[in-house]
Amino acid sequence: MKKGKILFIDTAHPLLRQELVKDGFQCDAFPDCSRDELKKRVHRYTGIIIRSKIKLDKNFLENAGQLRFIGRVGAGMENIDTGYAQSKGITCLNAPEGNRDAVAEQAVGMLLALFNRIIVADKEVREGIWQREKNRGTELGGKTVGIIGYGNTGSAFAKKLSGFGVEVIAYDKYKTNYSDRFVTEVKMDDLFEQTDILSLHVPLTNETTYLVNDGLIKCFKKNIYLINTSRGKVVKTADLVGNLQNGKVKGACLDVLEYEGLSYESLAETQLPADFAKLVQLPNVVLSPHIAGWTHESNIKLAMTLVEKIRKLGLK
Repeated sequence: MKKGKILFIDTAHPLLRQELVKDGFQCDAFPDCSRDELKKRVHRYTGIIIRSKIKLDKNFLENAGQLRFIGRVGAGMENIDTGYAQSKGITCLNAPEGNRDAVAEQAVGMLLALFNRIIVADKEVREGIWQREKNRGTELGGKTVGIIGYGNTGSAFAKKLSGFGVEVIAYDKYKTNYSDRFVTEVKMDDLFEQTDILSLHVPLTNETTYLVNDGLIKCFKKNIYLINTSRGKVVKTADLVGNLQNGKVKGACLDVLEYEGLSYESLAETQLPADFAKLVQLPNVVLSPHIAGWTHESNIKLAMTLVEKIRKLGLK
């Protein structure tokens, strides 16, 4: 017996569709349809599967009279008006459990690449340049890693760091009593006082947009390294560049950028913004194209996490 129809707005691992079809859902996809065309069709659907292709705002969702759930293949929910959806009885699901290990491993990998000048040294060796002293590395051992946001990815990052001889501290405005053998819960003032390496693991909200700006950076007692695998607009690029240039930020690992388009697959402008052009010239910056949660394994885990959460809704 069919349970209803699910609209796939974005691609996902084939397992997601296969399992939902097995559970009795009809799954449809219209990859060439515009947002307006999808809005005209959405009234027929019980569920939506999406990554970040379009915004599911009030204007879109008010046409979705039969909609029971939205499944986000990923962690962030900023492209969904969750408040309006919930007011209409639509359950919003995401899958941060599916890519938390991938994000954590990417953060560790980027940090090691930065500390050991791997990107710079690799390029030089390929060009026949052999400079050992210039590429002398820095060890993680003895450093204090400060985490802002201790949810799925923040806690996974702390666990991945457990063998490196670092002290891990974390601040989370909305969570308490989470100290364990991997992390010590602290107040923001303690984070400012102790941190050598700052790692961001927060969602993008009005509260976290440009959270890391010149004012916040100057609050840290030490000169720090910065890792951002959360969302690009959590960091104000112009302020980061200025602090990289003056040495307050000793280096940065950025998987996400302020200038990403909504789909996170290209910069929002055809011409590089001036601050980004400065950023890419700095040798103490490691960049990647929003791939921290984008592993072969996480692709499967994200799909199966959503399948399990949809099953728990008990739709008939």
